[in-house]
Formats: sequence, C-alpha cells, structure tokens
Amino acid sequence: MQPEMSLLWEVSITEFLFVTVILGGGAAWMIGRSTALTWSGWAVMLFYVALLTIAVRFIHFSLFNGSFLLPPATFLTALHYAIVDFIVLAAIAAAGRMKVRSSQMARQYGFVGRSR
Repeated sequence: MQPEMSLLWEVSITEFLFVTVILGGGAAWMIGRSTALTWSGWAVMLFYVALLTIAVRFIHFSLFNGSFLLPPATFLTALHYAIVDFIVLAAIAAAGRMKVRSSQMARQYGFVGRSR
C-alpha cells in the first residue's frame, strides 16, 4: 500500500478506522470501564492508554507498513501519528469511564437525581 499521509491517518482511512477506532477503541473502552469499576484514577487510565497506543502503532507498522517509534529516520512521523492515536484512544477510554462512572453514581447516590 502506498501511504496517503493525511493529518489523521498514515496509510489509509480504512486502516485507521479498523485498527485505531475499532480494534484499539474497543480495548480503550474496556480500559475506561475497568478503571471506573476499580475506582482507579485518571492517571492510571492514561498510562494504560499509552501502552495501548504503542500496541496500536505496532499493528499499523507490522500489518500496514506504517511508521514505528524505533528507527530514528521515521521517529517524528511515528510520534505524530502516535499522538493522534493516543488522543483518539484516550477520548474513547474517557467516554467508557464516564458511562460506567455515571451508572455507579446513579446506583450509589440515587437520591441526588430525584426531583421533588
């Protein structure tokens, strides 16, 4: 595949949607859900998302001829797309965390949402 090199995706939009949004996004949703269920902090969630970002970048590199962080020649390009992937995955993880946390709060403090 010849890279398109857009601002958000490196190889193609379908590759970005499949690997980052669907595969990585599902894992990010689970990260957000698990950190909410264990009452962990936001820093723990962001650390796990950073590890997931490295795994997603490796999938881009190994399957779709994207750039990876290790060769110095492609480091800046890979860093750009890693930051894009991190932002997308962190947003999905935060959405999963907020959904679970809101249901936890509603169940624990049900009297707060009731109006008289």
